[in-house]
Amino acid sequence: METTSRVGAQAQPTPSTTSTTEGVPAARRTVDGYLRAPFPWYGLDEAFTGPRWLMQVGTAADGTVQHGATGHGEEPTTRPEVAGPERGRFAVVVTVAANPVRRSGDGTGVLDATTASSAAWLAGSGLLAYTWPAQLDHALRSEWLDQQTETAFELADDLDGPAWTTLSLPVDGVPRPFHYRESEFGWVLAGSTTAGVHLGAYGRGMSAYGLGFSVIADIAAYA
Repeated sequence: METTSRVGAQAQPTPSTTSTTEGVPAARRTVDGYLRAPFPWYGLDEAFTGPRWLMQVGTAADGTVQHGATGHGEEPTTRPEVAGPERGRFAVVVTVAANPVRRSGDGTGVLDATTASSAAWLAGSGLLAYTWPAQLDHALRSEWLDQQTETAFELADDLDGPAWTTLSLPVDGVPRPFHYRESEFGWVLAGSTTAGVHLGAYGRGMSAYGLGFSVIADIAAYA
């Protein structure tokens, strides 16, 4: 289980995240963290012509940026009164630095290297943050989210298991293999690049089969 090490827990928005009036986490609105990253950020390639927006970055104990996400399409909402298709058609791309060794959260030890499983965990937990059943009350929603998040973690740790299929998608114009799964909440995929990062993605209302990924030339353009 240390392969993923719940690396994304600190960076994924949840239903309790402080939000703007539109239901979009306010913490997503800054580009500063992205600019500090020592690795390239990825997003959908130029074939996608819709809106693009920033989400959040995750950092190590020493403040080094380790991963982050960029959004594409209609920004999803966490407002409980908005349900079903009205929550938006979107795809989020998660970029994870391919670190051979990572410091533990308390700075006292090291964790296993990041892998495609790390990206799968971030993508799976990120999807859940925007797809919890709106009709649940707060107490039941928290229990549901904890249960589903644990399932997402276990699935991410077994990318060769029966829950995943494979597909090939272009990354910087070159086909790359990805692990892919669908659920009632949306889809999740994860893979690796030759640019020193792992990629994850999740979405709803947009087909994953037609996506392509490329390095973001100007991350500030997403702000």
